[in-house]
Amino acid sequence: MPDLVFDNVSITYRTSGRNDRGTVAAVKGVSLALPEGGTLGLAGESGSGKSTLAMSALRLLPKNARIDGEVLLGDKRVDELSFGELRAVRWAEASIVFQGAMHSLNPVRTVGQQILEALELHTKGKWKTAEARRARLHELLESVDLAKAKAASYPHELSGGQKQRVMIAMALACEPQIIIADEPTTALDVIVQKQILDMIAHLVTERGISLLMISHDLSVLATACERIAVMRGGELVEVGESHRICTEPSEPYTQQLAHAFPTIGDPASRMHPVTRQHRDKPDDGLNHEMTDEVLLEARNVSITYRTGKRPHTAVHDVNLACHRGEILALVGQSGSGKTSLARALLGLQPVDPGGEVLYSGSPIPTRSKELRRFRQQVQLVLQDPSAALNPKLSVYESVAEGLRIQGYGGDEHARVVESIENAELRPASRYLGAIPQELSGGQRQRVVIAGALALHPSMLIADEPVASLDASVRGEILALLLGLRRRLGLSALVITHDLGLAWNIADTVAVMHQGRIVEHGTTEQVLLDPQDDYTKKLLQAAPQIERVTA
Repeated sequence: MPDLVFDNVSITYRTSGRNDRGTVAAVKGVSLALPEGGTLGLAGESGSGKSTLAMSALRLLPKNARIDGEVLLGDKRVDELSFGELRAVRWAEASIVFQGAMHSLNPVRTVGQQILEALELHTKGKWKTAEARRARLHELLESVDLAKAKAASYPHELSGGQKQRVMIAMALACEPQIIIADEPTTALDVIVQKQILDMIAHLVTERGISLLMISHDLSVLATACERIAVMRGGELVEVGESHRICTEPSEPYTQQLAHAFPTIGDPASRMHPVTRQHRDKPDDGLNHEMTDEVLLEARNVSITYRTGKRPHTAVHDVNLACHRGEILALVGQSGSGKTSLARALLGLQPVDPGGEVLYSGSPIPTRSKELRRFRQQVQLVLQDPSAALNPKLSVYESVAEGLRIQGYGGDEHARVVESIENAELRPASRYLGAIPQELSGGQRQRVVIAGALALHPSMLIADEPVASLDASVRGEILALLLGLRRRLGLSALVITHDLGLAWNIADTVAVMHQGRIVEHGTTEQVLLDPQDDYTKKLLQAAPQIERVTA
């Protein structure tokens, strides 16, 4: 009998209060089976119902959720389990690796204490003594390739990849038969992502665990899963063997997902992000492109942090120039120094003596009044739009905030509307009064971009602008950046670990490793003919769908 079965499952939410929409159907009549020892990927965009379906397996949905149909764990109906029975099933029979490791771990307890807690509360017969549990803790850390000493670390002392490994170790603690992994590699750099996916695949093979993995990226699911089920609007669209789903999908929506992440080297996706609707370049006479004029430049820039006994140099003697109309992708792993360099380019981080940052050929100012004027020209787009926007402010207030700080003396309302429409939120009147929670992830990112555009900058510095967005929304934001360059002549420095993004929109690519620029050139030169070993390693680690061409 299959380990986990969803039999004609429908899930609805009752809503009330300000956002009362009556009864909302999140999952509609889904039948799906995960065989014992099998691996199944659930694909789809935000709102497709994939996480709601998976969480129903352990009754982790909120109280306003109603489940119709049957969810079976082995021969047990999940809805008929008593609280004691359900508590015994969780962790010991089935466990979950949640999406956000940073938000799922307790920040005031060591990771070792958090893994031990699962062993203390959810095991019977095994690991009864503190000594046995400590030995099990060390065994778990070793299984996810973490040093024993990391047990004494707090979450903030670990990298994103290390925190995700801790989450996996915790999920494995009580030797479950089923693991549900909800977007386990979202926002991780490609090398750490590959390490996590390889580790999950190894553990599944070695221990015979059943795996249900959730992602919006088909190439990630294809790496770890034998079969993929695609969901949209709460319904099952297509189910099949992973390679067929990725290379020969039969449904139009699956085809859209399969092509949302570009194949590096594919001419069709060069400067052409996949969007929900194909949009040809408008023939409006506007076509700003890269020029020879250097707009923002780093010369011999080093950045050293002196927070402890030993100074740490995060950026080593970097020389980098971004030209007017250029989109430059700065790629590298977490901790490579990308964000530190970006902060220096914005005048937010002092550079070591002997280095300098120049804007239009002149050193960026250090005095507050002149620095404020400089920042009108170079604006930052932050990675997480949910964190970048004040949840209590309307879209209008969020976009107008920068204008007010800069003392803008013109027509504020007209400038806000112009900026929102330049960010392709049209008509602007529909969005002016909305607050962030009423918008989708892609709409929130557009509001952040609109806030940057309000000051009419000449350059954007975008820090991982699409890292946590769905496949088609990712394409929309990338197409927006290209459109802003074409229509407004904006330059952009895009910080990313996504090489596909660089292939989609960048004129040039700079690869950063351990604080140094190890390779810099046109996108075609760097991604198709890499010279540095680290660049080659990044390209090898990037998950890609191998498509058969005629």
